[in-house]
Amino acid sequence: MAAPLGFSPSDIETVWIDPDVVGFPRTREIMDLFPPEKLNIGSPRFQTGRMFRHISLKEIKKRLFVTHYKGRLVKPCPGSRGRICCGYWVINAMVHCPMDCHYCVLQDYLSVPALTIFVDENRIKQEVLVRLNRRPDHIFRFGTGELADSLVHNTFTRFSERMIPFFAKTRNGILEFKTKTDAISLFEGLDPKGHTVVSWSVNPEYLIQKIEPRTSPLSRRIRAARRCQEMGYWIGFHFDPLVWFDGWEKAYLGVIEEIARLIDPNRVIWISIAGLRFTRLQKENIRKRFPNTPLFLGEFFREEDGKYRYLQVLRASMYRKIIHWLREWSPNLFIYFCMESKRIWEKTFPAPPKNTRELDERFSKNVWRHLKES
Repeated sequence: MAAPLGFSPSDIETVWIDPDVVGFPRTREIMDLFPPEKLNIGSPRFQTGRMFRHISLKEIKKRLFVTHYKGRLVKPCPGSRGRICCGYWVINAMVHCPMDCHYCVLQDYLSVPALTIFVDENRIKQEVLVRLNRRPDHIFRFGTGELADSLVHNTFTRFSERMIPFFAKTRNGILEFKTKTDAISLFEGLDPKGHTVVSWSVNPEYLIQKIEPRTSPLSRRIRAARRCQEMGYWIGFHFDPLVWFDGWEKAYLGVIEEIARLIDPNRVIWISIAGLRFTRLQKENIRKRFPNTPLFLGEFFREEDGKYRYLQVLRASMYRKIIHWLREWSPNLFIYFCMESKRIWEKTFPAPPKNTRELDERFSKNVWRHLKES
């Protein structure tokens, strides 16, 4: 399947190449995608001030910066204070995204005024191996989808072509590509050997059209998931953010029914659920950029981590319904919450994890079981 419209070199107006990475093989491959007049050796001009954040965001999505990462490329997911987290590890291969979801947390992370690709792939592999070797009997999950959509830059970087075979050779490493696209053509012909998960964020088509501009429709995401299953990849789904609106029950039940029509549940390795959350500054940015957004219906409460979420009673009710519908489809699905409190786990799960460490161990056992079946 082709990448969604709008995600091609022709949509990038200006490319900056950090002088320090001009000689990298990946850099040369990226440079060859663009005509010489678009290429600049140097760095994009940094600007400061809040006006930059709002006025220039659309322009930022038309710029590309190829550089190296100053610091650790593989880090534990920062999670959120007072939450049970899952022990995920983030690969910093890219920052920013040309899509424009209303709720995107990247609107508050504009340290570099361009879509940014880091070409330090050998360092990524080294840091992953260090982590895997420290606990060879524990599964470590790594993903590139925290600071950008995992696949939206893949046509530039061809990151998947090198990382899928790399993880396939590991014993206890799992790589997750998390996306809202159907850009899976580069997965063809590779053998993940059970060590790559391709996962999709899902929402009702009504919300996709309203609050997820420039992303693939739900039907194309699910068809891409079906094709990845056929190619031998594990599949994941993320109901994140779960958004309340009038008629949400029927709409989200429809999402699950559409998934159930095409997807083999035995090849679904995990499903996450997380309600809409945002900081005060994030809400201000969203209101200014998308004044008619339907995101802020319902009642929100500021919790101890400083983020606003739906009231606990509403959140718990929504979660229980989503879990019930998923269990009706397949009772053995591995379902978890992303950045939720112990109280919510206790209100919605019969045997909730006590803490982050226990949830991480449950993940490890779940993945080992799937690897034995692959």
